[in-house]
Amino acid sequence: MSAIRGQLRPSRRQIRRFSSEILADFQIGKTLSLNIFTPFGSENPEGLIVPTSPPPLALWNKILGRTGIAWFCVAAIGQTAFILFIASYYGVRTATGNYAGWNDKSLIKGHVPGDDAGNLMFGLHVLLAAVMTFTGLIQLVPVLRRKFPKLHRWSGRIFLVLACFLALGGLWLTWGRDTYLSLVSAVSVSLNAVLILVCAAYTLRFALARRFADHQRWAMRLFMVANGVWFIRVGLMGWILINQSPRWMNSTMSGPADIVISYGSYLIPLAVLELYSAARRSRSVPAKAAASLLVAGATVFTGIGILGASMFLWF
Repeated sequence: MSAIRGQLRPSRRQIRRFSSEILADFQIGKTLSLNIFTPFGSENPEGLIVPTSPPPLALWNKILGRTGIAWFCVAAIGQTAFILFIASYYGVRTATGNYAGWNDKSLIKGHVPGDDAGNLMFGLHVLLAAVMTFTGLIQLVPVLRRKFPKLHRWSGRIFLVLACFLALGGLWLTWGRDTYLSLVSAVSVSLNAVLILVCAAYTLRFALARRFADHQRWAMRLFMVANGVWFIRVGLMGWILINQSPRWMNSTMSGPADIVISYGSYLIPLAVLELYSAARRSRSVPAKAAASLLVAGATVFTGIGILGASMFLWF
């Protein structure tokens, strides 16, 4: 029996070889299982392509990012059109001394003979809006931010200063020059100006403190509220084109649609930005999917509004 036990007992070399074979088989199985669940497909040890798909979270995160880029591209086209309109219409008339020509477009109160202070403020307000819009666009182009940091910093400073100047100028034009159609619209302009000043203050504060993540968040908020004058034109024309009429609107901008668009011209973009940012940080697939659909809808509406504004307001 002892001889039999000696024949059945494996040697140490056999044990090591057997253990290495088991370990090798385990590694093959582990690799196969990992490949099956690896996103975007991979090759198993037998050379077969395993068809896989990205996890839902990664997929919707990618979709959400793409919808954000799509909105920015559409908005950039619309803001470029707005800049060209200001330069070709107000810029040319101002450069040639044809200040009365400002009134060729329908305005609440443009050029007023004898009102030198009001005319000066109106001219600065309109022309500097083009500069502010341009510098704001520069801030949102990642490649410029990475490759030309000095351009990013200086354009950001110009954008912030002009946003504050135009906010204060808008308050003066509204209440000092009585440039409004109704009290509702005047309060809307005032609230927009206050939000611009608040966002600008926090943007500057976090930049000086070198808290760049917070700085970027507040800079995006500033971009949204500072472009209220652009958003309101896009919103008005988008609403009119979709409804094929100025539904629920009146000549004093105090109709139901007027009120929503007037306040919504900066509150809605701000809300969409906050929901988009929250969804980007979230680990919830439904949150990312809902935000993607929201931004996609905003992109379509923005495109319609830009088309209408370009055709009927600007050119």
